Amino acid sequence: MTDETTYETTYEATYEATYEATYERSEVVQGLALNRAASTGVLLRLMRPEAKAAWLWLCRRAELPAALVDAFVTHPDWRMRASFAQSEVAAAADRARLVDDADRRVLLELAHGPTPYRAAAEPLPDAVYARLLTDADPEVRRTAAMSPSIPARVLAVHTGHHDPGVRTGVCRAWNALTPADRETLLGDPDAAVRAAAARHACRTDPAHTDGVLAAMTPVHRREILAGSCLPRATAERLMDLDDPYDRQTLAGNPSLPPDLVARLAADSEHEVRRAVSARPELTEEQRAAVDHSVRRSDALRPLGWVLALDGDSDALRACAASAHRWLRRSAAVHPALPADLVERLAEDEDFVVRLMICERQPAAPAGALLRTVLEWDGRSVHDMVRLPQFPGKGLVRYADHEEPRLRRLAVQDPDAAPEVIESLARDEAVWVRRAAASDPRLTRERIEELLRDPDTAWPAASNPRLAEADMHRLLDAVAVPA
Repeated sequence: MTDETTYETTYEATYEATYEATYERSEVVQGLALNRAASTGVLLRLMRPEAKAAWLWLCRRAELPAALVDAFVTHPDWRMRASFAQSEVAAAADRARLVDDADRRVLLELAHGPTPYRAAAEPLPDAVYARLLTDADPEVRRTAAMSPSIPARVLAVHTGHHDPGVRTGVCRAWNALTPADRETLLGDPDAAVRAAAARHACRTDPAHTDGVLAAMTPVHRREILAGSCLPRATAERLMDLDDPYDRQTLAGNPSLPPDLVARLAADSEHEVRRAVSARPELTEEQRAAVDHSVRRSDALRPLGWVLALDGDSDALRACAASAHRWLRRSAAVHPALPADLVERLAEDEDFVVRLMICERQPAAPAGALLRTVLEWDGRSVHDMVRLPQFPGKGLVRYADHEEPRLRRLAVQDPDAAPEVIESLARDEAVWVRRAAASDPRLTRERIEELLRDPDTAWPAASNPRLAEADMHRLLDAVAVPA
């Protein structure tokens, strides 16, 4: 009889007596919520009030079965429904079913919508936004009007809305408005609406810029310094701003006259000069003539004008080939970067360019992913190793490496023997044990041991090696009713 068979015969008899007293409910239920092998029955059981620690994670499961969606939108606790309204992976049509919810807190979450990391959420159906924008609760209406997901075409038809808070939100759709609608909003009887309209109008009409700048606090005026159309006299006055960050922001303004750009190119502050060097109209020679540098440690936002370029334009290709690191870093995150430029920038001499390719391009080359994971240990490494093209084969060679972060990589090798995974599950470094705890190559006995350890209980509960009966026993043990 094998050790595994022996364990099977004693598992049920000893489980209840030993497990209930040694484990935290929250860790069990959160791990089970993420277990890809969990059945609909297990997932529905996790919706009980005793398993509320799992609710947020349940809402993050992709491809939810219809029964689970039904349970989300009809759940008696508003917090569950609100969490589902904010789900980043649930289909918009499923979230839209909450539009008739009786609790304003749920409607507020639905109106705002999810904000996924470095991505845009799928918008709700237009008819749902129309309902939310006409809701009896003004906070719901205004939250919907300011939602990051709401399409401009939806906002554009509400310029005559009775609620000034909604009309303020409509100004965000400025480019989708007719000239007549823009004029109406600029002359709105509500001061807040007029101010919002002017902030958008001054991007192309300098007649509004001075008034907007005068009404804004120094902290909030940088958006205007960066993107407004500046009258000549205003631009000259702003050149003397004491705050170097203000001048840095001004240095990127596309309407700045060439002679003033030249003055900022000789500014005493390096960050101001660097901002000038990244302007779109400069040639490579002009960029090189500006005294600036871009270091590996410089956390620079992608340049908006680069991200706005057509994906296969000559201009984007010029950015990818530029000697200026900031331009290449910005090109690396372009959402429509052509495959040949992805390949080229994946071999860039600048680490940050290569990192941006691996973080932001779904088709990042396998070799670049591996090289980045081996030399860096940032947050996004966990996403890189999950990409289908990540080269896991051969990583078992790191199982005995002195660095824990590299030993952890050995778990990604599909050819690693169960004995290796077993050894990693007993590693002295907690992060290595956690990486191994969810691996289905572990024996059920070892998974049980990891479930008892607070450091590894969560990933162990997410291990797909657990059978449905095992998952129900876990829920029994932590007193989650069937």
